[in-house]
Amino acid sequence: MSTSQAHTVVHADSSLTIFEAAEQKTALLSTLSTAIDTLEINLSAIDEIDSAGIQLLLFLKQEATRQQKIMQYSHHSPSVLNAIELLNLAAQLGDPLLMPRGEKV
Repeated sequence: MSTSQAHTVVHADSSLTIFEAAEQKTALLSTLSTAIDTLEINLSAIDEIDSAGIQLLLFLKQEATRQQKIMQYSHHSPSVLNAIELLNLAAQLGDPLLMPRGEKV
């Protein structure tokens, strides 16, 4: 985790599935509550994500709004991009999705 003024960046672990979601929820909510203005979660290391992980990402966006903070997801891994595309949730997450050159989702 790194903090620069009001911007906190967290690097997510390798998996965000039903098996990790509850533990991750607690940790990320704690980080969100201590973030001054913006929490950014770097998703580049996520190699596995399921619907529980996607639900957690959506929940954190809602919670950030409730706390009047900004939640950003960045560096979406191919697994995350595939799940977002499959569930048609790009608009709900509201973050720019950049696909690596030459990769198909």
